[in-house]
Amino acid sequence: MTDTDNTWDTIDRLGAWIASHHTLPHQQDVLLRVLKLSEEVGEVAEAVIGATGQNPRKGVSHTWQDVESELCDVIITAMVALRTLTPDAAEVFAAHLRRVADRSVGAPRD
Repeated sequence: MTDTDNTWDTIDRLGAWIASHHTLPHQQDVLLRVLKLSEEVGEVAEAVIGATGQNPRKGVSHTWQDVESELCDVIITAMVALRTLTPDAAEVFAAHLRRVADRSVGAPRD
């Protein structure tokens, strides 16, 4: 098993755990999981502002490690949302990543 397999297994477990605590219809659940991304991105912004001390009322209230953690939360939340949309989330993500990489840095060389 690869690290990627382990990652998506963990995402599946997290998604199932979240689903076990929700009582909304599937479509509403999907929408809320996607909206959760906005909340998490806001927490990244708050951490960056706090790490740079740009809120005069709070000063330096976060570290760059806090920013790292918040970015990880965004990634996890996006992966769970993608998995909620499709059982083929790992394949969808891998294919999209390849397309983005190919058009940005070019296809891998053999």
